[in-house]
Amino acid sequence: MGGIWVDIAALALGIVAISEILVMKKKLLISPESVIAYLGVCSLILPNAWTSFLPGHISQNFVFFLFVLMLLLQTVLSRNLFSFDDAGVIALGMLYIGMGFHYFIAARGLGLTVLLYALFIVWVTDSGAYIFGRMFGKHKLAPRISPNKTWEGSIGGSLAATILCTIFVAFYPIAGHSLLQMFIFTIILSIAGQFGDLIESALKRYYGVKDSGKILPGHGGILDRFDSLLFVLPMLHLLAVI
Repeated sequence: MGGIWVDIAALALGIVAISEILVMKKKLLISPESVIAYLGVCSLILPNAWTSFLPGHISQNFVFFLFVLMLLLQTVLSRNLFSFDDAGVIALGMLYIGMGFHYFIAARGLGLTVLLYALFIVWVTDSGAYIFGRMFGKHKLAPRISPNKTWEGSIGGSLAATILCTIFVAFYPIAGHSLLQMFIFTIILSIAGQFGDLIESALKRYYGVKDSGKILPGHGGILDRFDSLLFVLPMLHLLAVI
């Protein structure tokens, strides 16, 4: 549907995702720091058009910085019951989640093709890694972080994504980029998506949880489903696709 519906969906997903980090940190979901986290992540997710009312010298990133300062102020107001470490984790979470879902909106703003391209990279890489890993997997990729992932699965997933997503782009071109460019970009983005998956696995292992949340029965939380995409979408911006 696009438009306002994508904006609302991205904001909702971002709020749930940051709440999953708050839960992992054992923070109350209704507290001063949680409210700051929700507002901070929304300030990054919002499309630029929504913040056009701000004075010219105040950027969207500066608004986010104000929320980071509020987190730091909360360490004083709470008398260190909310610590600098807590503020750092939440601020990093806001940045990671907020920028990822900001580019979710930006990708859809360019057209459904761009967003589908990003989604297909993640889906095909995951499916390919699972299939190739089950068939040929022998060498562990990151045994201390994600014991089931193998090098064979990782390479197979990226190979499948590169072939299928390049075919997709051949039929549905992305303006301003040649097929060769998109072929190279797909390799880079598939690898980036796998790093996103591993980073979220490392986060869960550090906090001793199996899933980031329970909002999606059988799948876990929002971070579990969007971890790869939160890396792929900003990389699309870095590569000047969005």
